[in-house]
Amino acid sequence: MKRQGWRQAAAMLAAAVIALTAGAGPRPAAAQAPDATETAAPERLVPQSKAEITLSFAPVVKAVTPAVVNIYTKTVVQQRQPMSPLFNDPFFRRFFGDQMLGQPQERVQNSLGSGVIIRADGIVVTNDHVVKNASQITVVLSDRREFEAEVIGTDERTDLAVLRLKAEGADLPVLHLGDSDGLEVGDLVLAVGNPFGVGQTVTMGIVSALARTTGGGQADYRSFIQTDAAINPGNSGGALVDAEGTLIGINTAIYSRDGGNVGIGFAIPSDLVRVVVDSLLTGGKAVRPWFGAAGQGVTNEIAQSLGLPRPAGVLINGLYPGSPAEKAGLKIGDVITAIDGRPVADPSELRYRIVTAPIGGTARMSVLRQGRPLDLTVALVAPPEDPPRSVTRLDDRFGPLSGAEVANVNPALAEEMGLSGLQRGVVIQRLLRNGVAARVGFRPGDVVTRINDSDTLTIDALQAALRRGDTWRITFIRGGRPTTVLLGR
Repeated sequence: MKRQGWRQAAAMLAAAVIALTAGAGPRPAAAQAPDATETAAPERLVPQSKAEITLSFAPVVKAVTPAVVNIYTKTVVQQRQPMSPLFNDPFFRRFFGDQMLGQPQERVQNSLGSGVIIRADGIVVTNDHVVKNASQITVVLSDRREFEAEVIGTDERTDLAVLRLKAEGADLPVLHLGDSDGLEVGDLVLAVGNPFGVGQTVTMGIVSALARTTGGGQADYRSFIQTDAAINPGNSGGALVDAEGTLIGINTAIYSRDGGNVGIGFAIPSDLVRVVVDSLLTGGKAVRPWFGAAGQGVTNEIAQSLGLPRPAGVLINGLYPGSPAEKAGLKIGDVITAIDGRPVADPSELRYRIVTAPIGGTARMSVLRQGRPLDLTVALVAPPEDPPRSVTRLDDRFGPLSGAEVANVNPALAEEMGLSGLQRGVVIQRLLRNGVAARVGFRPGDVVTRINDSDTLTIDALQAALRRGDTWRITFIRGGRPTTVLLGR
């Protein structure tokens, strides 16, 4: 049935409920507004046939549910138990550390989630957190068939994972990805999954909001569909479909104080799912277009100072040298208002529009520069490995950073680690457990940008600065914030 048909059916179903609860028949004249110019309320109609009374989403559910699967995982974890209960006490652990723990013991953890078959050759999309570190994955279809599955690729940044069923020759149901950009707030949606392991369940609601974010840094690419369709633990990785039965999102998270549904659930839009799945199937990892610019949301004060009619868009305040944004002609102070004709309200929406565009093409940016509109075309390219990472383990010659494994930050590495797209410097990737760098408080992900009076944008510059002197004033970026510490031998 066409989309308009389902919307009309839903409207008729709602009208039937209203009529049955509010009473049938036309409204009496005394109840009508005396002012003839006032807009009349819509007429409430009594269902005219049995078909209208029994309107149902059952045909949609029957078409959708076979392709929504239950995912069961087993994860083997290593745990070390204290040799004596006495060493559970934090006081003793402070002095003896882990030396009084016994031998590592294996323990099996079981978990469950949901997924969606999106290709007839057994490709399943689910959440990364559903299958993370799993040693065994079993997928169960609604008709009770069971298949083992292997992980093709995962993307922690978007919380997506792609599996392949070991089901050669099997006839598998498929649910195709739709166009999430066609959604509007108020559209009816159905959520399908396996909440709490009770079995496949369908709930109904509406799209409550679009382009929602739940936190994250400058490189966070999540832009969720918010819905009040009930989503609970176990629904993760399940399907969010529209009234046509088209997959328009992958359920991923809920907002809750106690772990239960409170009417605020989030789904990853199908347009983002499509890009990530294609990338994982092609190269085994998610690769997103590199933009190379940073900006801030346009506040009311900024809008007034720039002469804008309303606070919307992204004010560019940083450009990476040689980036696609700079090559396209973008300048600091420009305001991006749309990408490919779609309005951009804030930096999160700008990032979403860029990463959901295919690498190898171009995107058209609508820009305001000193109050004048202009269009710029930006090339969509993969983030480069320039400068080379040159991963290096620092030994005892390098003072407070001894025991750290470091790398040159480049756009590709910044993308992988979730760093700012403009970040430059030397990043700490790993630390020896008992190394000097770990003991003085450095952490993986810290980006060293300056030592004493020298910028440390490369490993060579970092090593040269560490060799000089017996004290070091080190500036590094952690969580987007600069910190400076003074350390000596």
